[in-house]
Amino acid sequence: MCVCGVRRLCGRLGRANFSSELRGCGVQRSGFKQRCSTNIEMNGRNKIRMIAAAVVGAFALLSASLTAATEHEPTVVVEPVTPGDPTVPRVSAERAGTLSTGEGLTLRLVADLGSVKIVALAPGSAPEVRYKVHLETDAPAAIAQHLLEQYSLKTKAGANGVEINGALPKISGHSEAAGAQFWIQFEIAVPQSYSVVVDTQAGDIETKDIGGTAMLSTQGGNIRTGSIGGGAASRGGLHAVVMGHLTAKLLTEGGHIQVQDVSGDLNAFTAGGHIVVGNIGGDASLHSGGGHIRAGSIDGRADLQTDGGNITVGKASNFVAVHTGGGQIDFGEVRGSVRAQTGGGGIRIMYVSGPMQVQSSAGSICLTRVAGTVQAATVGGSIRAWISPDGPSSNGAVHLAGASQFTSANGDIIVFLPRNLAADIDAIVESGGAKRIQADPALELNYKTMVGDGALHAMATLNGGGAPLKIRTTGGTIKLQFLDSETGLREALIRDQQQRLTERLNGIPVINATFASAEKPAAAEEARTPEAKADWVDGWVDKFDILFYGGIREDWETFQKQLINSPRPVYPVIARKAGVQGMVKLQIRATKDGRVTVEKLIEGEPALADAAIASVKQWRIKPVTVNGQPVGVISTVTFNFQLH
Repeated sequence: MCVCGVRRLCGRLGRANFSSELRGCGVQRSGFKQRCSTNIEMNGRNKIRMIAAAVVGAFALLSASLTAATEHEPTVVVEPVTPGDPTVPRVSAERAGTLSTGEGLTLRLVADLGSVKIVALAPGSAPEVRYKVHLETDAPAAIAQHLLEQYSLKTKAGANGVEINGALPKISGHSEAAGAQFWIQFEIAVPQSYSVVVDTQAGDIETKDIGGTAMLSTQGGNIRTGSIGGGAASRGGLHAVVMGHLTAKLLTEGGHIQVQDVSGDLNAFTAGGHIVVGNIGGDASLHSGGGHIRAGSIDGRADLQTDGGNITVGKASNFVAVHTGGGQIDFGEVRGSVRAQTGGGGIRIMYVSGPMQVQSSAGSICLTRVAGTVQAATVGGSIRAWISPDGPSSNGAVHLAGASQFTSANGDIIVFLPRNLAADIDAIVESGGAKRIQADPALELNYKTMVGDGALHAMATLNGGGAPLKIRTTGGTIKLQFLDSETGLREALIRDQQQRLTERLNGIPVINATFASAEKPAAAEEARTPEAKADWVDGWVDKFDILFYGGIREDWETFQKQLINSPRPVYPVIARKAGVQGMVKLQIRATKDGRVTVEKLIEGEPALADAAIASVKQWRIKPVTVNGQPVGVISTVTFNFQLH
C-alpha cells in the first residue's frame, strides 16, 4: 500500500503538477533529512485540490500507524488530485551523453523529480558512464518545448566519479503553464565496480547488480535492486565491501524496498512499505512504518522493526532483535541470541542456539527447539516449547545455560523436556484447581495447593538439580512431558514452519518499476456511495476504505449473512492428541468474484490456525457492490477450538 501523499501527487514515473510558484522546504523524519518534492502556492480550484491531497495523505499515514499491513499485493491508490485530460497531447525531449571515468568510482545523481534506472556495463567495456534522460510535459504546445529546454541537466566527470544533477524549470511568469505536469526518467549505465548515490525527491529507483556501495533515497517511490557490493573486490575495484562496513543505505518515505543480496551492512527504512531482502553478509537495520519485513539470511547483528507488519527471517548467525506492533514473527534457524516482541501476533521459532527473550501481548508462542536460556511471555496466548540443550556433561546429563521462565496470563503452557535434563522445576497455576498442572509420572512432581487463593504449586528436582525452570500461568493449564512422548507433533510443526518460511521467502512479490514511456495520469475516481447508506459520512468512510485498503470493512455479523458456502474447520488430529485448544482469530478478505482469502493470523495456535485457514479458503460469499461496482470486503472471524 502507499502511504505517501507526496508520491501520489508526483506519480510512480516521476510526475509533477505545478501552479504559479515552486520552492523547496525541509522535512526531518526518523533521523533522515529529506526535502519535500514540491511546496506549491495555489489559488481557487487548485488550492482545493491540494487540500484534498493533503487530507488523503494524512489519512494514509494515520492508517499505516494504526493498522497492520496485510500480505496482499500493494493496492493501486487513485490519485486524489484531478488530473488533466489524458487525451491532451504530450511534448517530449531526450538528453543523452557519455562521460569517461575510471573503475571503482562513484555516480552521484540528484534530481527534484524523476524515476531512476541504473544498470552495469557489459564486462570488458571501457570505463564510462552513459546516461539518457527522457522528459515529457502536457503543457500547452506553445510553451511546452520551451519548458523542456529550460530543464536543467548538469553533468561532470571528476577524480571521484560522475555527478548528474537534474532540476525542473521555474515556470513563474508563465500563467498558461499553470497545472502543467512533467514526467522525468533517468536511465544510466555505469562500470560494474561503481558505487551509486541517488537522491530523487519523487520517483522509483531500480538498479541491477552494483559492484560497489549503494546509497539510494526517494521521497515516496519504490526501491528495487539486484545484488549490492558483491563484485568490487573480485573485479579489482577500489571499494572494500566487507562485513562491518555500510554497503547499502536505502530510504523511501512510503514505497517498498526489495533487495536481492548485500555483501556487507544494510540500512533500510520505509515509512510504510514492505522490506524484502535476500541474503545480508553483514549487519542489518531494517525499519518500516507498518509493512512486512522478510530476510532470507543475516550474517551479522540484526535490528528489525515494523509498526504493524509481519517479520520473517530464514536464518541468522548473530544477535537478532525484532519488534512489531502487532504482526507475526517467524524464524527458522538462529545461531545466536534472540530478542523478539510483538504487540499482538504470534511467535514461531524453529531453533535458537543462544539466549532467547520472546514476548507477545496476545498471540501464542511456539519454540520447537530451545538450546539456551529462554524467557517467554504472552498475555493472552499459549506457549509450547521443546527444551533440548546442546551436548551432555560427563555424567550424561544436559543443563540449561541459566535460569529460564515461561509465563502466560490465560493460556496453556506445554513444555517438553529431555529425560536427562538436570534442572529445578517450579510450576504455578494461580487459579483453577488441582488438575491444572499435568505431568508425566516419571517427573515425580511435588504438589502443593495454596489455601485461600486457589493457586496450585508443583516442584521437582530432576537428575540432581540445576538451573531453575519456572512456569507460570494465571488461568491456563501447565503440561510437562518428555521429548520422546510427542515426536510426531514436533516434527509436524517443524515441517509446517519450514514450508511457511519457504513460501514467504521464495514467493516474494515482485515490485515492478516501469521505465518505458510515461504512463497516462490515472483518472480520478468519482465519489461512490453505497445504495444501502444514504448518510454522506458513511459514504466517504467506504470511499476511503476502498481507496486505501482495496475494499470496505464489515463486522462479522454483517459479513456472515452474505456467505453462501462456509464449511467448518476440521479439528487437527495432532492437536487433539496433544490437548491443544483455544481461539483462532483471522483477518479475512472477500474478493470481488466472491472468493475468501486469509490476510493475517491475528491470534491462535499454529496447528489450529492452519486448520482454520484451510477452511476459510473454501468459503464463498455473494459478491458485494458499491454503486453497482463490485468491491472487496474485509472482516475478522474467530474460531473456538475446544475439546469436550
